[in-house]
Amino acid sequence: MRLVVTGTVGAGKSTFIRTVSEIAVVDTDRIATDETAMLKRKTTVAMDFGRLQFAPKMALHLYGTPGQSRFDFMWDILIRKAHAYIILVDAHRPSAFREARKLLAFMRQRVDIPMLIGITHSDCEGAWSIDNVALALGFVDEKTRPPFVMLNANQKDSVIETLIILVEHFIRTSSVF
Repeated sequence: MRLVVTGTVGAGKSTFIRTVSEIAVVDTDRIATDETAMLKRKTTVAMDFGRLQFAPKMALHLYGTPGQSRFDFMWDILIRKAHAYIILVDAHRPSAFREARKLLAFMRQRVDIPMLIGITHSDCEGAWSIDNVALALGFVDEKTRPPFVMLNANQKDSVIETLIILVEHFIRTSSVF
């Protein structure tokens, strides 16, 4: 199964993949040279790749996208063959919600596959609740919105729990099963 982990700059995409990957993560991190440098020293410029083995013939391939929209050509390449995706949203930076909405629209224009919204940094001062983030992203009807999960991308148990919720959602909504 191919899973794309996407989201805005600093939401925790690379950390998410590093936390759960059973192989050394392949990354394309470079020193940030734009406004990203105010948030973090390095940033992904092409993709991250990791793998999580479930069984001898069952593996989850994890592809992390860059957060900046100037790398949207990589978003397009990575999402095309994905089975599902996760959008990570930083709950304490409402200024990033507009970019998250654009990213969500971008993905929805290209694929109709199961997805999950992962809320990160919920323990930081000023963090928004799941319901408020959902509204900010345009999900007004709780019945039709995708799963929303609060997670800590630094904690393996939290990342695994998120993946389990996504796989369960995938099984319920996919025509593959």
